[in-house]
Amino acid sequence: MGEPHVVTLRATRDGDLDALFLIEQDPVAVRMAAFTPPDPSDRAMFDAHWRRLLDDPGVDTRTVRADGEIVGSVARWFDEGAPEITYWIDRAHWGRGIATRAMHLFLDALGERPVRARVAADNAGSIAVLEKLGFEHVGTEHGYANAREAEIEERVYRLG
Repeated sequence: MGEPHVVTLRATRDGDLDALFLIEQDPVAVRMAAFTPPDPSDRAMFDAHWRRLLDDPGVDTRTVRADGEIVGSVARWFDEGAPEITYWIDRAHWGRGIATRAMHLFLDALGERPVRARVAADNAGSIAVLEKLGFEHVGTEHGYANAREAEIEERVYRLG
């Protein structure tokens, strides 16, 4: 695995969006994430989505960097009044502990509890990250996953 990476977070800014857009183009990662926009390659839709996130004071978005390189994002928003988090890490950096470290930093900075997360039931990597962070599986739902063009099982996790 090599040397540990220095993982840092910063408030997402407009200059990060080109890198984040490219990261979200990987077809394997898109399929694994499952719950994506209908057309992840639509840059105008991506930009409009991020504009809404960046302009919403109730949303906290951070850019994840490993050794100074942009490798993904983490975010918190509110769904029916409950904080919910998500993350996306460049597939080239999977399996190196970066997602776990980034989420740990983010959760420490937020300090909000409880917080929820959702993940496609077959996304073993993200399930492992959540469980390492102390999230507990609290429910299962079904929803339409654009990336798979099908309804799939989604696991709901909670960190108390």
